[in-house]
Amino acid sequence: MPLTYKNVPRHFSGDSCAACAPPPSRRRFLATAAASAIAVPAIDMSAVAQTPAPARPPLIDVHHHTVPPFWFEEVKGAIEKQGGGRIVPNWFGWSPARAIEEMDKNGIGAAILSISTPGVWFGDAAQARRLTRGVNDYAAQMGRDRPGRFGLWAALPLPDIEGSLAEIAYAYDTLKADGVGLLTSYGPKWLGDPAFAPVLEELNHRKAVVYVHPNSPDCCGALMNYVPAFMSEFTQDTNRAVLSLVYSGATRKFPDIKFIFSHAGGTIPMLAGRIQELGGNVPALKEKVPDGFEAELRRFYYEIANSANKAAISALTSVVPVSQIMFGSDFPLVPIPVTANGLPKLGFGEADMRALARENALGLLPRLRG
Repeated sequence: MPLTYKNVPRHFSGDSCAACAPPPSRRRFLATAAASAIAVPAIDMSAVAQTPAPARPPLIDVHHHTVPPFWFEEVKGAIEKQGGGRIVPNWFGWSPARAIEEMDKNGIGAAILSISTPGVWFGDAAQARRLTRGVNDYAAQMGRDRPGRFGLWAALPLPDIEGSLAEIAYAYDTLKADGVGLLTSYGPKWLGDPAFAPVLEELNHRKAVVYVHPNSPDCCGALMNYVPAFMSEFTQDTNRAVLSLVYSGATRKFPDIKFIFSHAGGTIPMLAGRIQELGGNVPALKEKVPDGFEAELRRFYYEIANSANKAAISALTSVVPVSQIMFGSDFPLVPIPVTANGLPKLGFGEADMRALARENALGLLPRLRG
């Protein structure tokens, strides 16, 4: 504490004003200082060192992948293609035990499992239905084996509508799934395409939470075949899916679906102002969003896997409140610390951090409260 007139100890001044007294001799000064030091209680530094730092709330990871061995073996060719001619090393070595180990190491209490791109559709409906049922059963069993640690975003065999409707019923009524996992696009169609309306209608009826993972669409996967689709096309395809849902009128027609978009919304937060301004000048688009495009964006939720950096979060929080944002890791394709260790650097206060880390997810998935 600085030595000021108001806090000078009595033994420094006696009954007179110490500030008015003549300067003490060096010997007298040292003696007085020593007496002062004796009068101040010592601080137990060992006790201070043992005081634990405030614990970070257990994270809920809404972007966490399974890699079932039977699925991986069957779709390796498609994984290699989307990886620019190679399978990145992170695809290998996954197991349920490793998932738990990495979750525990990085403070994740629960993770909602989904299958990653390239998904389950490769042009054959029978294969897609078989793979879909297999990956959903596999993930559900992981949840039964480790109660409270895993949830399920159930895969669907889109664009197979009949098979998807059957799988929705199975996922909710038998597996008790937390929601559904969709891709941004299937072949040449995005989620708002009228062809998918029967599936969206059923999901709306069930008030479903729908996690949307990016894909590499048919149109654009070979634009730069030396650059893997996950570098850029994935985030661009989230933009296309959002535009498809909003400007097809699907988000207003099916208002009870709660969509979660990956990677801080992809490119949408950066383009939101441009889309709102330009879209307002096109009558056919403006009538789809009477409250404005950005109001539609606030109907959605966003997870921040691989996006815990100031540029991405600044853009996202300029469009939506923290109450619409949640944690995701993209494990095993992205190591969990990439996002988890970035969280404390984003400048959020304690309440916002807790909301982003788990409370927002619990609002959508209350069963995880235990």
